[in-house]
Amino acid sequence: MIRILLLSITLFYSTAGHAIEANQFDNAQMEADYNQLIKELRCLVCQNQNLAESNADLAQDLRRETYEMLKAGKSQQQVIEFMVARYGDFVLYRPRFKPSTYLLWLGPFLMLLLVITLVLRHFLNSDEAVSADAELLQQARQLLEKEEPRT
Repeated sequence: MIRILLLSITLFYSTAGHAIEANQFDNAQMEADYNQLIKELRCLVCQNQNLAESNADLAQDLRRETYEMLKAGKSQQQVIEFMVARYGDFVLYRPRFKPSTYLLWLGPFLMLLLVITLVLRHFLNSDEAVSADAELLQQARQLLEKEEPRT
């Protein structure tokens, strides 16, 4: 009897924190749209999770809002535009390419270009240093060959 009681308590507490959402979709396309949207929209509380992964209350609200909008006949693009209008570009994992996000999109390429430039510059300068050292070494050899041995 005690085992059953302990097992019941364990099962209750392990599932108590996780709400189960049971959405009924009209068709498979609506379900696919819903799943794609909740994977592309960011949880504003967690910030490093999408709506599908997050258990935050806001994420649950946004999933419900997404479901209701799709159920009302809105397209994926209309849902995204609503979310961006309400929460800003931060709600998108892939922000749009616009002046305020140019650095976000182009920054990695600019950094790569800078690193390549610095590496090439370093190697080109080291070749000049090696050739300068070789010239100095050649001059030193010539000076040593010119001197007469002392007795």
